[in-house]
Amino acid sequence: MKIKVVEQNSVKVSIIKSSEIVIADVQSALDLMAMVRHEADCDCIAILKSAVIEDFFVLSTGLAGEMLQKFATYQVKLAIIGDFSKYTSKPLQDFIYESNKGSHIFFVATEGDALAKLAGTL
Repeated sequence: MKIKVVEQNSVKVSIIKSSEIVIADVQSALDLMAMVRHEADCDCIAILKSAVIEDFFVLSTGLAGEMLQKFATYQVKLAIIGDFSKYTSKPLQDFIYESNKGSHIFFVATEGDALAKLAGTL
């Protein structure tokens, strides 16, 4: 796993790149938040969808809600970067839509979109 810190609009964002699953459960999400805060002094994380366990995108597992609640509780913004068009679940599409209207959790197509959302410029 590599962490690249980018500053946009005076906001530092940690961009996580990994060929392996980084967020597999609630504990790994908490570990990621702690590591990013400690090593990069950031409260904003952008991560590729491929580094998030696929069960996250199955809302019936409860994993997405539980993990994202931790991000909100610890006031860490998260952008998940990828193509979400393959998901046909109406509840998941609604979840993504509502998240993107908020200010803490975003599902975006590109790294540029993630930076803009997390830095509050989009």
